Amino acid sequence: MSDSSPGGRAATGVSRRSLLAGTGSVLGAAALSGTFPTARARAATAASPVISGGAHVPALVIGTGYGGSVAALRLARAGVHVHMIEMGMSWDAPGSDGKIFANTTTPDYRSFWLRTKTKQPLCSFLGFPLDKDVPRYTGILDAEDFGGITVYQGRGVGGGSLVNGGMAVTPRRENFGAVLPTVNAEEMYSTYYPRANAGLGVSSVDPAWFESADCYRYARVGRKHAQRSGFPFVFVPDVYDWDYMKREAAGTAPRSALAGEILYGNNYGKKSLQQTYLAQLRATGNVTISPLHKVTSVAPSPGGGYTVVIDQLTTGGATAATKTVTADKVFFAAGSVGTSKLLTRLRATGALPGLNDEIGRGWGDNGNVMCGRANHMWDPTGALQSSIPCSGIDNWAAGGAFAEVAPLPTGIETYASFYLSITKNPNRARFTWNAAAGRVDLDWQTAWKQPSIDMAKSIFDRINSKEGTIYRTDLFGLHKIWGDHLTYHPLGGAVLDKATDNYGRLRGYSGLYVIDGALIPGNTSVNPFVTITALAERNIERIIATDL
Repeated sequence: MSDSSPGGRAATGVSRRSLLAGTGSVLGAAALSGTFPTARARAATAASPVISGGAHVPALVIGTGYGGSVAALRLARAGVHVHMIEMGMSWDAPGSDGKIFANTTTPDYRSFWLRTKTKQPLCSFLGFPLDKDVPRYTGILDAEDFGGITVYQGRGVGGGSLVNGGMAVTPRRENFGAVLPTVNAEEMYSTYYPRANAGLGVSSVDPAWFESADCYRYARVGRKHAQRSGFPFVFVPDVYDWDYMKREAAGTAPRSALAGEILYGNNYGKKSLQQTYLAQLRATGNVTISPLHKVTSVAPSPGGGYTVVIDQLTTGGATAATKTVTADKVFFAAGSVGTSKLLTRLRATGALPGLNDEIGRGWGDNGNVMCGRANHMWDPTGALQSSIPCSGIDNWAAGGAFAEVAPLPTGIETYASFYLSITKNPNRARFTWNAAAGRVDLDWQTAWKQPSIDMAKSIFDRINSKEGTIYRTDLFGLHKIWGDHLTYHPLGGAVLDKATDNYGRLRGYSGLYVIDGALIPGNTSVNPFVTITALAERNIERIIATDL
């Protein structure tokens, strides 16, 4: 594919010199401050002024997740001044309990994004509902409902890295052609995947410690059952600090993974983007971040570049102020859903009418489906379970499914095995503008999960038959086996080489880029954030070399 920037309506003519100019107009009325109350050294959160109305920035990055953090770091190291806009909070100050993040088993106001009742992925246990009322607040986990599916997303500086399990998986080389068919696999596996893994701090559990750790009994039971049915069991890398987890188990450090922390943030051992890419980009001195700010419009400016309208939010979700700024270049990194929704609306409402008809298309759920199995009494999975998964069942080649052996950290013995499967689901949805309702809709259908269920059943029906066990029917509602109502892994909506060129440049405009999971057409065969990071590393390297 051509590396040249596509011709566009807003050909800015911005030079490298002007991009490297200072951003003295980015002034702030408030500073982000606070320290993490942790037992290990966390990256310092430098004071960062929020953006002011009338500011001009060389590069504006919408979002602070994986793609946005990569772009901001590399631009900053190239000498470009960058401002990042984040809809969620900075998550750098403790609550009344002395911790920044709430525990998974005791959700509170910090847990959910602008909900008055939790919407947990597992909604019941032993017949009892798990959801509870909480104060409406700009919490860390967004359960965004569309017709047919709920999409779980992280809200805050660090994006999805704040709330995921940290499973840092590089796809098998033989599967890559189906993931990103127009990207050079040799370059990805020799350069960009290694760069991403190094930047994210990826490592693997110590196999010897795994064999004796009480907190991974559930994974060893999962291994036994998988292997007895002839399925390959694999260890999976993660971004957790494994030495810290060993100290948790030894009782010499405050518990985090062993306290069940995962869905609503992790207070100690996990290397989220706050400790990796974001810490590095802050250290450059060339990046500022505005939390609780939401981009509502991007349109060409008469004098070149783009006019960006931003709402500043309160912790109750209200708009406290609306600001208009200008930027030479804009990077869309609000996540697959955020980027796709924004671009779909901007195209339909006339702000960016030159975007092509591929905007909003190619969205998938990474084939996510969940289930639980009821084991026999002689197969306990442990009352103490690490919230950080480290293993999976790889049946992708034979049956189209990779199943994470997941924790169920209730604090009691459940005799249950729990799994999150990634499947080769072919269905793709589209975001469209609903003018009557003034919103963006997604046309996903619940029935489209059936291929995922069938692929997961190819594993678990056989295991149940071999072990004489049954599926749990109390986790996702009354008499419901499959968690087919959700995804943790949204992908697509502004697909590479369709909505953009081969490096994420949006077709129809110069100086607009997509650099997040929206580029990936719906499936990565494994947990996606390493691929999102590696693709961002590849794309921003080319953009810096040719567009600045």
